[in-house]
Amino acid sequence: MPTLKTNDIETYYEEHGAGDPAILITGLGGVGASWGPQIPRFAREFRTIVPDHRGAGGTTISEGGYTIRQLASDMASLLRSLRATPAHVVGASTGGAIGQLMALEHPDTVRSLVLVGTWGRTDHFFRRQFEVRKQILQQMGHVAYREASNLFLYSPGYIREHWEEFRAAEERARTSAPDVPAAVKRIDMIIAHDALDRVKDIRRPACIVVGAMDMCTPVYFSEELRRHMPGAELVIVEGTGHFVYLEKPDAFFTPVRRFLGRVPHA
Repeated sequence: MPTLKTNDIETYYEEHGAGDPAILITGLGGVGASWGPQIPRFAREFRTIVPDHRGAGGTTISEGGYTIRQLASDMASLLRSLRATPAHVVGASTGGAIGQLMALEHPDTVRSLVLVGTWGRTDHFFRRQFEVRKQILQQMGHVAYREASNLFLYSPGYIREHWEEFRAAEERARTSAPDVPAAVKRIDMIIAHDALDRVKDIRRPACIVVGAMDMCTPVYFSEELRRHMPGAELVIVEGTGHFVYLEKPDAFFTPVRRFLGRVPHA
């Protein structure tokens, strides 16, 4: 298990492939392996770094530090320690929030920014969604929490057409219970994220990708980010939900790879 000291924690990460560095920062679950089929796709062309977040997977479960700002610092520290700067930062959901603050507060570590199914500022729907999910976690346990959460994360069509794969993923999740106090702090962390008024100051090429049927971070969040980020591209992938990169791996990777190919060399 490769780990590196980043700030006050040991961060677990994996590396695949070679070439220009790209870091894949996952969402709220915090385990980098959840990028699934995207890892080998990126690794064919990039030095692909896939970390676990603070409080998740193989990374330290700390008492504190559960803010998007701190996680952005953790990821920037990891890239510097690996001499992998500047990197293409590909962040999904919570990872996209982390990527925003990396570009704003650690711009030396960011070559380009891909924001996937993410948000700049929460709203009533977002807060209610995660408050309810937090209640399920605290009162009913992690199995019920994951089963309820998945209804927001996959599109209805995917669940209908890939039921056996969906159920198999749920079964695997039953064996990987999160640390509940840390998970609760991480939910509070994302509810608190608000960088919408700042993203206009990001000075790195940016591409925003979202599934057209995303019920966790609906398309309007990505459209809002696009309005606040001069020059950013917006890609809407039809027929997919929040897990756009799992439901249609090639339909996600193809426009992202095209965007990365246009990014000037560091």
